[in-house]
Amino acid sequence: MTTWYEGPLAAFDTETTGVDVETDRIVSAAVVVQDAPGTRPRVTRWLVNPGVPVPGAATAVHGLTEEHLQRNGRWPAPVMYEIAEQLAEHAAMGRPLVVMNAPFDLTLLDRELRRHRASALDRWFEARPLRVLDPRVLDKQLDRYRKGRRTLTDLCGHYGVTLQDAHDAAADALAALEVVRAVGRRFAARLERLSPAELHTLQTDWHAAQARGLQAWFARSGSEEIVSTDWPLRPELPAAA
Repeated sequence: MTTWYEGPLAAFDTETTGVDVETDRIVSAAVVVQDAPGTRPRVTRWLVNPGVPVPGAATAVHGLTEEHLQRNGRWPAPVMYEIAEQLAEHAAMGRPLVVMNAPFDLTLLDRELRRHRASALDRWFEARPLRVLDPRVLDKQLDRYRKGRRTLTDLCGHYGVTLQDAHDAAADALAALEVVRAVGRRFAARLERLSPAELHTLQTDWHAAQARGLQAWFARSGSEEIVSTDWPLRPELPAAA
């Protein structure tokens, strides 16, 4: 029987105007689907005119200028609907969705849907729930004592995954997908008997524990930064933009 990490996977990634899920906007997104390791991935891309200024710091990361997005990007409302519809299709097919640092990208998508479609992301998964695989959460749980950062670039280096065109949504999504396959193989003894649904539930607890540990570290360092324990989607805040 094919294990989940050797079977069909989808992956989702975004590029944005910044790192605040409540106020920043999606400027590009991609969904990548791979039916089996080594097979040619199918890629869907979206370019978005966010309707707000694009800070130079964001452009320095992903290379998308405000002028380029105004000229070539689509309005957010239909794009967010199309993304949600495609993610729902993968859920309906039972295809797990890989999302690196899922609370960031999925919460941003939720806020964009609320902003432009007056609808929450959860609505698309009422019939069939989304099963998320987050390489960051998996790696931190399964190799918790390894020192060093765990960005996508770091994980690619650690697991021998090639990342070309970093901070391109499609390239990052494909790399995250390959990292998840590599994590599955490396920790097969601990993962192969678990279904994506079971892993989704476990990651909820793992992420919460990881967040509490980071919060404690911040407290010891004198930082007032708040770390959310919610995964893979943060609840809406009353004052959300």
